[in-house]
Parts: sequence; C-alpha cells; structure tokens
Amino acid sequence: MYDYIIIGGGILGLSTAMQLIRSYPDKKMLLIEKEDGPARHQTGHNSGVIHAGVYYTPGSLKARFCLEGNIATKAFCDKHDIAYDECGKLLVATNDLEMQRMQALWERTEANGLERYWLTAEEMHEREPNITGVGGIFVPSSGIVDYAQVAAAMGREFEDAGGEIRYATAVTGLNESANEVVVSTNQGDFSTRYMVSCSGLMADRVVRMLGVEPGFTICPFRGEYYRLPAQHNHIVNHLIYPIPDPSMPFLGVHLTRMIDGSVTVGPNAVLAWKREGYRKTDISLSDTWAMLRHSGIRQVLKDNLRSGLFELKNSLYKKGYLEQVRKYCPSLTLADLEPYPAGVRAQAVSDDGKLVDDFLFVNTPRTVNVCNAPSPAATSAIPIGAHIVEKVKSSCVNHTEPDK
Repeated sequence: MYDYIIIGGGILGLSTAMQLIRSYPDKKMLLIEKEDGPARHQTGHNSGVIHAGVYYTPGSLKARFCLEGNIATKAFCDKHDIAYDECGKLLVATNDLEMQRMQALWERTEANGLERYWLTAEEMHEREPNITGVGGIFVPSSGIVDYAQVAAAMGREFEDAGGEIRYATAVTGLNESANEVVVSTNQGDFSTRYMVSCSGLMADRVVRMLGVEPGFTICPFRGEYYRLPAQHNHIVNHLIYPIPDPSMPFLGVHLTRMIDGSVTVGPNAVLAWKREGYRKTDISLSDTWAMLRHSGIRQVLKDNLRSGLFELKNSLYKKGYLEQVRKYCPSLTLADLEPYPAGVRAQAVSDDGKLVDDFLFVNTPRTVNVCNAPSPAATSAIPIGAHIVEKVKSSCVNHTEPDK
C-alpha cells in the first residue's frame, strides 16, 4: 500500500511528486508514467519559453502561477545547473490596429505586475535590426529553457528523497473506495491512500475511470513548428511575438530562440485527429469519433470555423505560414523554413462548448486530478505542484465539481 500515487511523468506530475515528498518525507510514494521516460509529451514538445505573464487575466490562476513560476523555474535551474537564457520577449505591432491591441496588453502587463518597456519603431529597430514594426513592448523577464531537463531533474530529486518511479506503466483502470484507490496498470495493480493525476492529453479519461463525469473533454490541437537554418541563429536577440488577435484562441506564430542556439518559427494550431497526433498523418478513428460526437467540441469548431480553416490552410501550404512571420521578419524565405517536431496541446472543452481558459481541477474524496493545464503550465509547474500539495494536505475531498 502506497500513501500517494502520482499519475503522469510530465513536468506537472514530477513537480507535484517532488514537492509532495518534501512535505511528507516519511510517506511511501509512487509515480507512474506510461512512456519509457519523463517528459515525452507536452513537456518535451513545447517551445521552451519561460513566460512572464503578459496575456493572462489579472487575478486568474494563470496570471498568479505564471509570475510565481517564472521566478521559481529560474531558481530551480540555478540549483540544478540547468542552462537557461533570460533573453526577454518583444511583442511587435505591425499596423495601427495592432497598436491599439498592444495598448490593452500594456495595461494588462501593468495589472499583472510585470516590468516592461514601451518601444517606438526606432527603439525596436535598435534592439532587433531584422524585425519590422510600428511599435513594441519589451518584457525582460521572459526566457528560454529545456523543460525536459527541468522535468528530469525533478524526477531525480523525487527519487533521491525516497520516491519510486515506474515508467512503461500505463493506467488501465481506477477503483476508488472509502479507504483506498486501486490503480490498475499493464504492470499490475497498486493500492494507495491518495492519488494525484496529471495526465495531460488523457485527463478526461482518467476522471471517467473514477466514475465521475468531468463536464469537459480533451480536444488535442497540434502546434506545428519550423526551424531556421543555422546561418539565421542570430537573426533575433529576443523572443519575438506578434500582437495576438483577441478573437483567436491562440497567440500566433512567433520566433523563438532555443536554448541550443537555434531559432524556431511557430506554432500554429490545428485540430489533431489523434490524442497524441504529432504528425499530419496520425489519425485515430476512435479518437476522432469521440471528438466529433461531443457537442461541446462541435460548438467550438463552429464558433472558430473561420480561424480554424485559416490555420489549416497555413498548415497545408507553407507559403501562408511564412506570411505570418514575414509580417514582422520580412527577410525570411520559404527555403528558411526547415522541418521541426510538432507538439500537441491538451485543451479542455466544456460540455457547453467553451475553451477552458484557466487551470482546472476535478477532485474526489481521495484524488486530485489536473484536468486543464494550458500554457503557461510548464513555466507554472512549481506553483501548480505546490497548489496541488495544498489540496492534498486539506484532504482533497470536498467536492467532485471542477475547482478553479
């Protein structure tokens, strides 16, 4: 019998496990992960940005966790000798409409307590000679890191403190009773007093295994990237982001300086036809059917039909994708867009057809389940883990409704 079992070997599960064993060093803990190593899905397939908290609604969990996580992630990297680069983020407006939208972001960054600087076109050009725009906001605290390394270090700290990790262990069933939770896997059954799940793309399925109807389903969106050739490794000095269209659910195509020195372009956001569909050709008939029969997802697709078709067009035709980045970096050509692995975002969609914007949890008497952890979840992994530990300390047991 374990005291705690954590499901999920991404950065959220490993952060939770690390902090849980710090709080209860004498308890018996197990983390299980269906892949053969940590960070094999969202953690290992994102842009690696240490976000500052530019976009998030003041007072939301996203805003609070991001600000705390930015500081905590850098401190964790310092402790574990993990390389990161606090290169800063530049948001670029390319026309008058975007300048108006940028003003709203300026006010939001102030409300979120961020250090930031308003740049004229000339000041922006001094910082970024290859970037064109009419104005910008510079946020110095944004950075870049390899989150797979961060997650692996969290796993080592958990194991060094006495925790156990079992990889290649897929959950096949859950049975919660008054005194325990039995976690059935392809490697046998494990009993625990309490369970925490950080299951990402499988979050809704884990909740349903507990006999709870979660009120949402996971809709996978593939984010496709390109990488610039090595001769463009110094084309930008900062992370370059467009001013997002508030009617669109995602931030738009940006230029990201990676920790290995390369520069990526992306991501877009297209519907994936498989929960873990990293390639355009990845299709699961059962996953597709489950999505299309869900009324909430159908409503989201209807409400975002125009933007969805736009994203799909740019996914299929590289020239359209290129034009998105040429708005602010006009020197790039089609030949500069080289292949790079895609990621898949686990987006919770409510039964009434809304994209769940903030972090979302569903609790039962003996479980805490992270059900929506959108960007900036990697940046926020340490405060999210601390938040989960606090729920565990208070017995995690008050209700089965989503808790935001």
